[in-house]
Amino acid sequence: MFRVCLLAVLSGLGAWPAVAVEFLLPDGQAELVGVVSEVVARYEDTLSDLARAHGVGFDEIALANPGVDPWLPGEGTAVVLPTRFLLPRAPREGIVINLPELRLYYYPPNDGDEARVITFPISIGRMDWNTPLGRAQVVSKVTDPSWYPPESIREEHAAENRILPRIVPPGPDNPLGRHAMRLSLPGYLIHGTNRPAGVGMRVTHGCIRMYPEDIAALFKMIPVGTSVRIVNQPYKLGWGGDGLYLEAHPPLHEERDDDKWTPTAITRLLVEATAERSTRLDWDLAETVFRTTSGIPAPISKAERAEAERSDNRPLQLVELSY
Repeated sequence: MFRVCLLAVLSGLGAWPAVAVEFLLPDGQAELVGVVSEVVARYEDTLSDLARAHGVGFDEIALANPGVDPWLPGEGTAVVLPTRFLLPRAPREGIVINLPELRLYYYPPNDGDEARVITFPISIGRMDWNTPLGRAQVVSKVTDPSWYPPESIREEHAAENRILPRIVPPGPDNPLGRHAMRLSLPGYLIHGTNRPAGVGMRVTHGCIRMYPEDIAALFKMIPVGTSVRIVNQPYKLGWGGDGLYLEAHPPLHEERDDDKWTPTAITRLLVEATAERSTRLDWDLAETVFRTTSGIPAPISKAERAEAERSDNRPLQLVELSY
């Protein structure tokens, strides 16, 4: 069994602690981690506020709460926190970024300890400024970076009568925030932001953007040379308990008009997942999860579905650590 702790890391960045969702993986093989929890909204809350306070992104919390007004959920409204995850199918080392999920996973070196994974919500490139897939490394780390906007971005701003200087110094107007990690992919960074409300959406010019408090926490953990894998997995399959789970996210917009992510393609994934371990699949439920794209893992094995309905999915507990 894996153990779970939710770390609220006090980062000295005002009222917002860095919410690092950390899972211990004793056997190194766990595929399903965490539980879905709920929070009751106050009259002044927005989904954006609740997302940031609980370590999820805006699109994640919006998808998990269809029908809830994102800007005025309402006093007493129960808001689902999508804090259960299937780990991406990628080597469990360094940083793994799953673009459709808008989420970053970091696998620290074991150093003789139990394997673990730490995960954060992110923003990625807009449809016309795609974040590239592939492998990279963290090649440098900078505190209070200056921003040198490419000419293409300066032209885009100029067309909207917003003039960008050639160099934006550190400070509140710098969109990189206070921490940046440069990747071996030329021109791409993992960095903070001066507009945290946009974290968890496709709003960047291709870089990976994080909440200011989250990048401050990750910045301390990541050594230069850390590997980075950027993958495209809108549909993830994995085993939990004695059954198979499916987690579905909306595919990237630029892929929605082709035939890459069809029910037939998902059926092939299901066949591959059950090649070495058999289960009785609930095909109707699998199709529902596929079409709903709530981002929450759901059991699609008949036996596991019944077990999940009996399980006690209590909220994760917060542990505050001062650094």
